Amino acid sequence: MNNVIIAYCGLCCSNCGMFLKDRCKGCHSDKPMNRNCKMKSCASERGFVTCAACGDFTDYKECKKIYNLVSRFFGFIFKSDRIGSLNKIKEMGLDAFKVYKGNDKKI
Repeated sequence: MNNVIIAYCGLCCSNCGMFLKDRCKGCHSDKPMNRNCKMKSCASERGFVTCAACGDFTDYKECKKIYNLVSRFFGFIFKSDRIGSLNKIKEMGLDAFKVYKGNDKKI
């Protein structure tokens, strides 16, 4: 579980091809793929480990940083589900989610 890295947005960094190729160290590191990520900025400024800790929205689709055209396109291309991941983190907790994602080899 310690080697499973979850991004602010709920994606599993440690299962990502860019992470595995050492081109990205995850968004919690000094070498993230996207240095200008609005989700990272917002969550880190507020002291959140993931966006699941945010209580500003009843539905993450209301957050335009998480749910916008670019993120939906990203999700479609890479078959990832940020909103689903954040809901799972909120439901089961981050540690349990890491175990769950550690058994899954998709981002």
